[in-house]
Amino acid sequence: MRHSSYIYAGLISFAASLPVYAEDIAESSSNPEVTSAATETQSTETSMPAEQKKKLAAWKETLKVNASASQSDEQKDPFQSWNRKVYQFNDVLDRNLVRPIAVQYKEKVPEDVRGSSTQFRNNLNEPWNAFNQLVQGRPARAAKSLGRFTINILTTLGLADPARRLGLETEEERFGLTMGYYGVPSGPYLVLPVFGPSTIRDGIGLAVDSQARPQKYLLDDQEGLYWFDQVWRGIDARSQLLDIEKVLTGDKYAQIRDIYLQRTSFAIAEKKGLESENLFTDFDDEFEDDFEEEAIEDDQPEVTD
Repeated sequence: MRHSSYIYAGLISFAASLPVYAEDIAESSSNPEVTSAATETQSTETSMPAEQKKKLAAWKETLKVNASASQSDEQKDPFQSWNRKVYQFNDVLDRNLVRPIAVQYKEKVPEDVRGSSTQFRNNLNEPWNAFNQLVQGRPARAAKSLGRFTINILTTLGLADPARRLGLETEEERFGLTMGYYGVPSGPYLVLPVFGPSTIRDGIGLAVDSQARPQKYLLDDQEGLYWFDQVWRGIDARSQLLDIEKVLTGDKYAQIRDIYLQRTSFAIAEKKGLESENLFTDFDDEFEDDFEEEAIEDDQPEVTD
């Protein structure tokens, strides 16, 4: 197994487990009775099973949540204190290293070269897109993805997208989306070190996706070239966000979280053909009460003196 497999698994396990320890530490530090009672509970075996069952049941309910932008912070982001710390770490790394390189990359590298590089990677992902679409029970869409891959490789070696001119549009897939397609709950929102916004479901999907990249096998004996490609892919992806980041103001953490959750929900709904219903779900939930109150006020007769 390539070293990157351990990195992906380690980061996901690290991010998923630390909120548990952080919560335990916070509870013990804020409640002195917990620390004093810790030794007593070791000898009192009768109370431990009940407490463990209660805590396990609470964690099951937390993990079963299907996070969406319209939910309260307590529902979609119960690990917010930890997530904000990871977000700050990622932000420092981005501001001091990744973003400056991405700015220079966008300014110095011609747009045609950047576009060809991005298209080449996207085209290599088409077989994985097709696999996920087959798992989702959409063979017609999978055939289009394989058709895109074949046409683009045969005509331009994947450096351009002539298949799009033939009406074969791309549809990006991730294993996390496939799990969501079948109703697997996303779990709480998570911020992964380096990788950024995610959920428990998408974190697992990220580990699976990392094993499906063709570069992993094409460059199996070329460690240096493999890691260069991974870094280049990250810088290229960051450069595409330079214009979008100007829109973010105020609490950027909350905005990025809600945008991520909304985009994920919309992508899953789109694959099910429910995108028109999902598009305004959050707005309806947020303003439904206001509309009802206004309607009631309008129906009330005016009282004149």
